Amino acid sequence: TTTAYSLSLAMLEIKTAKTRKGKRELEKRAPKLVESGKKTLILHGTKTSGVLNAVLAQIYHLKKNDAVKYSRKNENVKPFEAGGETSLEFFSLKTDCSIFVYGSHSKKRPDNLVIGRTYDHHIYDLVEVGVENFKPMESFSYDKKLSPKEGSKPFIVFIGEGFEAVHELKHLKEVLLDLLRGEVVENLNLAGVDRAYVCAALSPNRVLFTHCALRLKKSGTVVPRMELVEVGPSMDFVIRRHRPPNESLRKEAMKTTREKPKKKEKNVKRDELKGKIGSIYIPDQKVGETALPYKAKGVKRERREAKRKNDKDGENAPKRQKEDS
Repeated sequence: TTTAYSLSLAMLEIKTAKTRKGKRELEKRAPKLVESGKKTLILHGTKTSGVLNAVLAQIYHLKKNDAVKYSRKNENVKPFEAGGETSLEFFSLKTDCSIFVYGSHSKKRPDNLVIGRTYDHHIYDLVEVGVENFKPMESFSYDKKLSPKEGSKPFIVFIGEGFEAVHELKHLKEVLLDLLRGEVVENLNLAGVDRAYVCAALSPNRVLFTHCALRLKKSGTVVPRMELVEVGPSMDFVIRRHRPPNESLRKEAMKTTREKPKKKEKNVKRDELKGKIGSIYIPDQKVGETALPYKAKGVKRERREAKRKNDKDGENAPKRQKEDS
């Protein structure tokens, strides 16, 4: 007990940065008003099944560029139990992951999957689901040219009224969106969208999850017609337990700014009548020291005219007579 207590204290020890580089790293990991893409941490429990190992491996494959996977068994990680969050928060801080997927298997809860989010590397909320009817990618036959590329931006489709009416399904929808959406972008090239995640609410506690590739076909218009080709994995999520975030923590995490901070414009002021006025700095112009342009043509013309004038003067001048010696 003493060893576990000292280990938890060591994990929760707050370290302050002593260098500028360390401060910049801490600022990157700090909560932001405008969120960037979230990294996913994938963990194994004390006991897992073959189905669950395959599920975790394929989730890691789908999020390969933005995921960290630990293959060792973690006895101290128990998300829903008091005191079982310390190791999980430590791993979240170590890997800078704000969303995690934890797999465990027991007689009471077979093929159990816990998906959770963290805020400031502390547990924010949890959703526990059971995996049933799992079909891996290898079991689907399709044209391999349609295989989605790694890192491509996906469509996420939620089918069913339960995602808006049932509280558990609504919570699962929020967590799956954060898990699957990847990097947040403002503009999207339609040619680069080649996959879609489809989540269908079959009942108030069961969701069909499948992964499909997009096939673009001619439609006679600018927008092509899309067809879905199932490429896997496919599985059913049966909701077991869920823990929503604390209200005070939720308000803190949902804090946003009304307007984006504007960059300060230098040498610009506004006038009620003239509107926007800009000031331009012009250095002192020393005109006297400025070199004049060299006009070669004009100089040559002056030389030719001077030569002609000298020749005429030489012809009109009287010739000198030779003196007798």
